[in-house]
Amino acid sequence: MKPALRSLLKYPGFSVTALTILAICLGTNLAIFAVVDAVLVRPLPFPEANRLVAVVNSYPAAGYPHGGASVANYFDRRHAIPAFASVSLIAQGNVIIGDPGSPQRAPVANVTPEFFATLSVPLALGRSFSEDEMSYAAGQVAILTGEFWRAHFRSDSHVLGKTFLNDGIPVTVIGVLPSGFRFPGCKAEFFRPLASDVAQRSPKNRHANGGEMVARLASNATLAEAQAQIDAFNARQFSDDPMSGALKGWGYHTFVRSLQEDHVATARPMLVLLQAGALVVLLIGVVNLANLLLIRASGRAKELAVRQALGASARHLVADALGETVLLSLAGGALGILVGAFGIDLLARFGASQLPVGVLPFLDTRVAFCGLLATLATGGLLSVPVIWFNLRAKLAPRLHESYGGSASRSAQRLRQSFIVVQVALAFVLLSGAALLGRSLERVLETSPGFNSERVLTGMITLPWKRYPNEIAGRAFADRLVSAIRALPGVTHVALNNSMPFTGRVSGVPLSIAGRPNQADNPVRAEHRSGVTADYWAALAIPLRRGRLFEDADGQRTPTVCVIDQIMADRYWPGLDPIGRRLSFGTSFAEKDAATVVGIVGNVKQNELGESSGFGMVYFPYAKFQTNFFYLVVRTALPSSTIALSIQKAVLQLDPELPIDDLRPLQSRIDDSLTARRSPALLAGVFAAAALLLASVGLYGVMAYAVAQRAREFGIRLALGAQRGALLRMVFRQGARLAILGLVTGLVIALPLGGYFSTLLFGISARDPLILGAVAILLSSVACLACFVPAHRATKIDPLAALRAE
Repeated sequence: MKPALRSLLKYPGFSVTALTILAICLGTNLAIFAVVDAVLVRPLPFPEANRLVAVVNSYPAAGYPHGGASVANYFDRRHAIPAFASVSLIAQGNVIIGDPGSPQRAPVANVTPEFFATLSVPLALGRSFSEDEMSYAAGQVAILTGEFWRAHFRSDSHVLGKTFLNDGIPVTVIGVLPSGFRFPGCKAEFFRPLASDVAQRSPKNRHANGGEMVARLASNATLAEAQAQIDAFNARQFSDDPMSGALKGWGYHTFVRSLQEDHVATARPMLVLLQAGALVVLLIGVVNLANLLLIRASGRAKELAVRQALGASARHLVADALGETVLLSLAGGALGILVGAFGIDLLARFGASQLPVGVLPFLDTRVAFCGLLATLATGGLLSVPVIWFNLRAKLAPRLHESYGGSASRSAQRLRQSFIVVQVALAFVLLSGAALLGRSLERVLETSPGFNSERVLTGMITLPWKRYPNEIAGRAFADRLVSAIRALPGVTHVALNNSMPFTGRVSGVPLSIAGRPNQADNPVRAEHRSGVTADYWAALAIPLRRGRLFEDADGQRTPTVCVIDQIMADRYWPGLDPIGRRLSFGTSFAEKDAATVVGIVGNVKQNELGESSGFGMVYFPYAKFQTNFFYLVVRTALPSSTIALSIQKAVLQLDPELPIDDLRPLQSRIDDSLTARRSPALLAGVFAAAALLLASVGLYGVMAYAVAQRAREFGIRLALGAQRGALLRMVFRQGARLAILGLVTGLVIALPLGGYFSTLLFGISARDPLILGAVAILLSSVACLACFVPAHRATKIDPLAALRAE
């Protein structure tokens, strides 16, 4: 290694350039791989995690391909599927903890008794839940996470039997989980029994929203066997299912798949895309360095010829080339680990913490070892063209050359092929980044259907102990609206229990009066929400036809409702929906029906780029009241000046009731864009790196070609050649390589369009304007990279060239 080290130190400019390229390319890949490894590769942190499966109800025709499982499903299936050694259910929520005057809301998960046994997670202290504790009367017990135990009970080893308040009710601690336990996608700080009553366990509630069903496969069972058994079980249940007719129309089925796969399914395409982009950057960097090494080897041809003449064998030449490139790669890899560690921190800030599995990426020995393997592989790849040149090139004639000399045709073709590859890969990355960027721009241009400027939203959940019925809840809501409306700067106040961009919107089967539900016209699921009369004014949602709610609508019968334009177009195309009747359920029920009195504009519910096409039915809040609601406040003042006043007003009405997640509505919209903004930004970084590397590579090859042909160009000028003609000749050579690269890149990019299409919004993956703009950009940069060496060729002194001859 010493000769290799001396050789690298002899050319510090080359070494620094090579190390910089390697550090950036390897570090980028290491950072992305840390995320991919944490989410897609690394198994879930449970014993035999490959045997854990998710059991998911699917209703594709109703717009819910991935639905939850109900309490009734749990009781039906837990002993009926032989392929399952254990079945459990988890439902997430939140409760109020803390003392009066300083309450806080904590995330909680309600689980069935087998949950921790299904995961094969033993408790650090205490016991798990019992079957008897699945009732509301006996379910006031809790199992704490290690973090909650340390923070709230100061790691008290005698914590079992102690109590703490949940929504004002004492809950007894019966167990503590080991430190670091975390179920995928769950932020619960403690666990409670999933309590239910006889009605919730009955067949009519099989398709209610319940939670996530998790099962462990029996030791001798397979996924295929479990799927076949659940299919047969569902077929048997159809005979007594009250919703069998609607279920057929919805395409209802239950699928069984790996728990990890179920949690990462939505993130996989984007993560794979980002890793592929990082690998392309690495490949471009390797090709660039290979070109630089070839140029350097050509410049050292006479030195190698002397060594051969003095008896150096092919083995020595190979060993020297391999040692130099591997040493270079190892040094670059060490710097790449530092770059990768910095990149992992950036990725966490860009939203890696919001990935479905909820595991933060980190740099450990596993990731570092993969980085080492990538470094050694990079060194091996870099050595191949140099070894090939040293063994194949005719070095002996170089001993008789007095000046320079041209590289062999094969070496020239190899360097030119590398340039074509670089330009092609840069085109692919640039076009992908441009598509993602334009897609994000289209999303940002999309109106959510309301005006979020100076709108604050926060959630309030009323605990059952102090608000046991609708009358008590409605009285508090009325007092709250009056108190907030009286605050200085407040212009509109409203309540809503399905606030957009909060993830609390769900669909319910809808039936229309006079519209038969048949197999070719199945019942659809639509959104619904209870709102107060000022809701549309608070969000500036336009009225299209009819009227909005009045305060008296909450007490009037029959019930009235307001629908959005999606509903009007879907169920009454070309007709007037005003006065029409609808009800929620699998068949129209007159006693629960509501009359349409108004049509309002469409509102995006979960994401600006959503295309689900769900409609929304608004009911008077008093007619559709839940134990939680969102407070919507439009102000004439900056939101930061009014937020504290709102919090104080809530605590004055109830010192034990916090308002959660009080923040500007615009911030919720911004959060929903993380899944689009972060990949677009990273793809842009990759594309910029690829463009820079490709242009540097093209410039390097053309500059070397000019230097090699300096005597030739000088003689041409001495014999009367025009400098413009010489400029065009050199420029054409570089342009030809760039054009070949662009064509190759286009051939690669077009088939990838199908994969991109699922990640884009409002734009085609083969958009000719985007591809054309990328081609123009890349051509412009390539022309500049070619022009500088070509212009330098015209400045060669003919007299100096003749004297050299």
